Amino acid sequence: MWVVDTCVVIDVLEDDPDFGQGSARLLQRLLRNGLTICPVTFVELAPAFEGDLVEQKRFLDLAGISWQEPWSLAATEAAHGAWSRYVMARRREQVAKRPVADLLIGGFAGGYQGLVTRNPDDFRRWFPKLKIRVP
Repeated sequence: MWVVDTCVVIDVLEDDPDFGQGSARLLQRLLRNGLTICPVTFVELAPAFEGDLVEQKRFLDLAGISWQEPWSLAATEAAHGAWSRYVMARRREQVAKRPVADLLIGGFAGGYQGLVTRNPDDFRRWFPKLKIRVP
């Protein structure tokens, strides 16, 4: 099962003129392996659906993207390590500012086949073993 990053879901939802078709095609190819989102992505998507929980769930179901996968201790521990490494690098001014959400999503994706994202560089340094697919 592949974890789909928030930006890729939004690409498809909004039929983004630059990324919508490529994101949709990659998700279609990966659908047979299973698709899911991290609980953090589920929360991040709320504004895209204007807080309409029913509509958000309906869209994800129609897209074949699971949204009910549980958070695990392994995901917490992976994100914990990545966040610690990130903060240490940030204190040394070696990296740009990063939202903690990306590290939570990366930690979650480590328990699955990999991550589908348009932002691979946001994850590779912190999760070097994570398999990443880019639309």
